[in-house]
Amino acid sequence: MPVVLHSSPGVVLPKLQFDDCQGQLRYAAKLIAGVLDFKTIIDNETLPVEYLGEKPLCMNQYYQILSSCRIPGAKRDSVVNYTRVKNPPTHITVVHNLQFFQLDVYNSDGSPLTVDQIYSQLEKIWNSSLQTNKEPVGMLTSQHRNTWAVAYNNLIKDKTNKESVRTIQKSIFTVCLDAPMPRVSDELYKSRVAAQMLHGGGSRWNSGNRWFDKTLQFIIGEDGSCGLVYEHSPAEGPPIVSLLDHIVEYTKKCEMVRSPMIPLSMPKKLRFNITPEIKQDIEKAKQNLNIMVHDLDIKVMVFDLYGKNFPKSQMMSPDAFIQVALQLAYFRIYKCSCATYESASLRMFRLGRTDTIRSASVSSLAFVQAVDDTTKANTEKVELLRNAVKAHRAYTDMAIRGQAIDRHLLGLKLQSIEDLVSIPEIFMDTSYAVAMHFNLSTSQVPAKTDCVMCFGPVVPDGYGVCYNAMDDHINFAISAYNSCADTNAARLAHYLENALQDMHSLILQSQKSKL
Repeated sequence: MPVVLHSSPGVVLPKLQFDDCQGQLRYAAKLIAGVLDFKTIIDNETLPVEYLGEKPLCMNQYYQILSSCRIPGAKRDSVVNYTRVKNPPTHITVVHNLQFFQLDVYNSDGSPLTVDQIYSQLEKIWNSSLQTNKEPVGMLTSQHRNTWAVAYNNLIKDKTNKESVRTIQKSIFTVCLDAPMPRVSDELYKSRVAAQMLHGGGSRWNSGNRWFDKTLQFIIGEDGSCGLVYEHSPAEGPPIVSLLDHIVEYTKKCEMVRSPMIPLSMPKKLRFNITPEIKQDIEKAKQNLNIMVHDLDIKVMVFDLYGKNFPKSQMMSPDAFIQVALQLAYFRIYKCSCATYESASLRMFRLGRTDTIRSASVSSLAFVQAVDDTTKANTEKVELLRNAVKAHRAYTDMAIRGQAIDRHLLGLKLQSIEDLVSIPEIFMDTSYAVAMHFNLSTSQVPAKTDCVMCFGPVVPDGYGVCYNAMDDHINFAISAYNSCADTNAARLAHYLENALQDMHSLILQSQKSKL
């Protein structure tokens, strides 16, 4: 599988108020300075430890997201992190018009460049990459991993290419200065930006303006579109949005201070020697990516009747409430429940990643079956809703404490494969296959910033649903594949909106009837 759509999440930030390259470069300069500010906190190890209740959480993932990159391999990929090497990197990569540049972001005394200095360097990059007739080498990183591993070895046979690739891999992070995308209506704008963050829009637009193996790629469009895409191996969503929250706050307060005009050297353009074979690999990657682009069906929805404050006022977990609404929406469309994945953080444990919260439960099924049953009283339905929310909360508490089932089962399965013993019968059972076919793959990624994360479905006939519950509204990103006739992102969004409205009405009506 490629990392694009299948594994790398995107984040959509609110639209920025500019529509020219000056605004784009000014914002990019502030964003770069904001990331470097966060990097100082990480380098000095002054990042405050996060807690869940009274339990400290493992902070390791924060130390994996900068100066790291995924490297394709013949049998398996690896992740390299250059923060702990003898001479850690002091440069970032900037991509404009499909061309890559090495931009040094520290002065010789070790201090970071000011926003003003970064801006003048970005201008130099912009002015020296106006032509767009270059081969989009970055497109290769969107390929199926096995195909890319072969193309990668072919690409780095050439000394110049190898140096350029190493420079990208070692960079602290990447900034993609995107060309404007086709204009769409305000209603469709956020959905279009979500697609741009996930895949770049296709070979005609900005997909070649990426190095998808890079852990962090910040994307700033000339038309004010903004966000990022990140390679998922080193970290989950929360550290990424924490970094984003920091950057957004930084860009609000930071001013363009005139800097002492120390002449800075021209950022280095990274050269690639394109052989006919590499050119052919790029063409294949373009074709493959364009198929994925046309297949992605994505809808960003802002639900604005209420946010997390309403379920809280009813003494219900907002996350559990939203998950039950998803169960109701799915049930109303398909007349059945499905295996549902929600990621649970295992950061209570050292180096913990995730386990699975299985949101479809006996209690959630009882509620969704009862909701549209006219013979049942509202009070009974609300009671079933509360039970479903409690059941979800209980499973969540179990999962974050390492008591869920999925990672244990995965460990046993991999162990039996590694030991070359016969695979235990449970893994051959049909019920196991059904339980592992997640038609709903979901994740809550809460942020202070009014943003939303997005990712692709994990099965061909499924949905990817990510959400950020703010106080008074909820941001949703829903994805599906056009190649599946049974799924439709806009339809699920519509049913989800209705489910959230109906659950709200149900609670209020039952409260009135008590009065």
